[in-house]
Amino acid sequence: MSLRQMENWGKLPGGFPAWYCVKTQPKREHIASATLEKEFGFEVFVPRLRFKRSTPRGLVWFNEPVFPSYVFAKFDFFINKNIVNYANGVAGIVHFGNFYPQIPEETIAELQKIVGPEQVHIIENEFCEGEEVVIGDGPFKGLEVVVLRPMPGSKRVAILMEFLGRQTVVEMEKSALIKQKQEYKIRAFQDKF
Repeated sequence: MSLRQMENWGKLPGGFPAWYCVKTQPKREHIASATLEKEFGFEVFVPRLRFKRSTPRGLVWFNEPVFPSYVFAKFDFFINKNIVNYANGVAGIVHFGNFYPQIPEETIAELQKIVGPEQVHIIENEFCEGEEVVIGDGPFKGLEVVVLRPMPGSKRVAILMEFLGRQTVVEMEKSALIKQKQEYKIRAFQDKF
């Protein structure tokens, strides 16, 4: 791409909406997207992940944005720049000096294909043999165990747990186990590319 093309990239003449990355205020993605979509009628895309996490109450489903503090919005830059910049929940349109990069339509389409029409990608706990996991619910909550064998087509998994000085093989519901590290959220999404 030549220097002149780079300078003009993101500067389409009026009447041509394009996708832009919009920075939101911290933890305000839902407010910014609702404002841009419902008040101003822009097409907005906020990909989210849904996963289970252990809490003091047990396993709980959480929704988190794939890109915290960012949403994608499709709008006519020259006509709607100020509307977007000053919308409720928005910190500003992502830019580098006077350069406002557009997100290619194909990139947004690929992301939409991955997360689906609900804009939520559900991460199921799929376990591998030998993987260290934590029991997230029940009387053994917090106990670290090792997966012996996943049972395909079943909601159960065989685990090896050390209890009262002995190693014991137990079958347990997959939903009661969680991966030790939260890195799996990122890996699950990256595996789709």
